[in-house]
Parts: sequence; structure tokens; C-alpha cells
Amino acid sequence: MKIAQMPEPAQIQELMSGPEDTPVVMVNLLSFKKDADGGNEGMTGQESYMRYGGKMREFVESKGGRFIWSGRVDSMVIGESDADFQVIALVEYPSRKAFVEIASSPHVAEIGEDRKKGLAGQWLIATTESPL
Repeated sequence: MKIAQMPEPAQIQELMSGPEDTPVVMVNLLSFKKDADGGNEGMTGQESYMRYGGKMREFVESKGGRFIWSGRVDSMVIGESDADFQVIALVEYPSRKAFVEIASSPHVAEIGEDRKKGLAGQWLIATTESPL
């Protein structure tokens, strides 16, 4: 099972084929390195990522997005997976276009170093509100 850190162009194209003018909630499944690297030695991967997370939250909220919820993964109740995610976070963006603009901004590239130093892998799942 592949756990990536960045989307492929085809994945962005698929994302953009969804509803244009409706909010999108991104489900972040995060896996961290045991120990951060690249200048953040002495920190855990999660500690390094959280330095990035605080800055990212501030930036996303300044662009109209909001952090809905985050929490630690306790256990797998139904299903099986080789993936070992430690944290799940839900982040709402005003639109898919807004998400891409935020994610591809020079500011995010600048603050993303702590993310790279701590993140082992991520699944990022775009969701649109729908009745059950």
C-alpha cells in the first residue's frame, strides 16, 4: 500500500473535477517518522510536523478555511490496512480551487520544511458533504 507525501498531477486533476463552488473537507491520515531528520534531529517526527501544522492552520484560516477536528488514532475497529497512521485531521476549504491555491502557494512551500522532516506519509482524501 503506497503512502505518499505529495499529490500526483492526475490526482489534482481528479480533485478539480468535483463540485466547483462548494466547500471540500480534506481528510488527512498522517504517519510520522519516529525521529525527525534534516536539521530537526532531537525531535520526533510528529513534533516536527506539528511545527508546520501550527503555521499551516494560521495560513489556511487566513484564506477562509477551517480546521474542523484532529485526533490520535487509537485502534482499527473495522477493516485491515498495512498503513500505520497516527493522526487524523479534518480541514475544510472554501472550494477545491481554494485548496489548490493554498497548497501550491510559495508560503506553504516555505513553511513545509518541518512537514518534510517529520512526515513519513499521508493519505489526503477529498470529501463533499452528502446525506448518508
